[in-house]
Amino acid sequence: MIIEAYLALLRESPQIPTAATIAERAGYSVRSVFERFPDLHALRVAATDYAFTQGTAQAVARDFSGDRYTRVKSHVETRSWICEQWLPLWRALNANQGDSNELKSRINLIRQAILKRIELMYDPELSTLNETARRQTLIAIESLIDFESWARMRDFGGMSIEEAREVWVMSIDRLLPPTPVS
Repeated sequence: MIIEAYLALLRESPQIPTAATIAERAGYSVRSVFERFPDLHALRVAATDYAFTQGTAQAVARDFSGDRYTRVKSHVETRSWICEQWLPLWRALNANQGDSNELKSRINLIRQAILKRIELMYDPELSTLNETARRQTLIAIESLIDFESWARMRDFGGMSIEEAREVWVMSIDRLLPPTPVS
C-alpha cells in the first residue's frame, strides 16, 4: 500500500512525495513507512521494481509475427499505454537517481527491455542491416519512443493519444528499412 500510495502521488503531482504525504495516502503513520523502508531512496527502488514488474506484465508482446503495419501499430499501442501509465515514475526515477547505482541499474534494465522489445517487433527489417546500421536504427527508435518523447507530444504538443500514436507509427515506419519479401 505504501508503494501504491507513492505511485499515486507521483501521478497526481510532479513533486516528489514526502514520507508524511505517502503515509497519509497509504493510511499509515510515518513511522510505519520507515519500519518497512529504511529511507525514501529504498522506497523509490522498491517502487521502481514494482513498476517494472507491473509494466512487464502489462506490456505483453502481441502481433510480433504479423505484417509490418500490424507489428508497428501493436508496438506503438503497447508502448504508448506504458508511457501514459508510468511517465511520472520514470521522471522521478531519473530526477532522483543521483549517485544511486541501484536506480541507475534499474534505468538501464528498463532501457534494455525496451531495446529487446524493439528487436523482437522489428526483427525482419533489422535483420537486413549491418551491425552499425542496426544499432543506429535501434537507438533512433528507442529515442523516438522514449517516455519524454511521449510527454512532449502529449503535454507540450497537445496531441491526443491517437494523434501521438499516429506520429510514432509514421516515424517508425520511415526509420525501418524495407521489409524483406519472404
